[in-house]
Amino acid sequence: MSAGPTQVRVQAGDFDLSQELARLREGDGRVGAVVSFVGTVRDLNDGAAVSEMELEHYPGMTERALEDIVSQARARWPLFGVLVIHRIGPLQPLDQIVLVACTSAHRGEAFAACEFIMDYLKTDAPFWKKEQTPEGARWVDARASDDSAKMKWARA
Repeated sequence: MSAGPTQVRVQAGDFDLSQELARLREGDGRVGAVVSFVGTVRDLNDGAAVSEMELEHYPGMTERALEDIVSQARARWPLFGVLVIHRIGPLQPLDQIVLVACTSAHRGEAFAACEFIMDYLKTDAPFWKKEQTPEGARWVDARASDDSAKMKWARA
């Protein structure tokens, strides 16, 4: 159903949103929609101040999980390009964590695919988050709201 570039990257370094989006749609005159989501580190979570968040992952397995999620999105919607960048390592409040971007002919498909990828990434990609709070370090548990967000796609 879909053709075009797919890129999945797990990296410590930051990314430039405008450069990444320009590269994703470069030279493809079919693109009528570019939809992106950028997740950032909050300075407050579950009522506690967060001074740092560290993201860990399982190299190789993480990239395969992300590629599988993108493949599922491509099977559902006619996408031209998909980009997923997820950062690892220590991050500060306001730092960018994740970028999900999709290109398609029309906005509806691009919006749906971007949301689908993000919902599945939150539940199915092997990342672990540890926050530094005034009470010390704590691991962030999975959220029921993330599971609920993913479940809506089973009904769609």
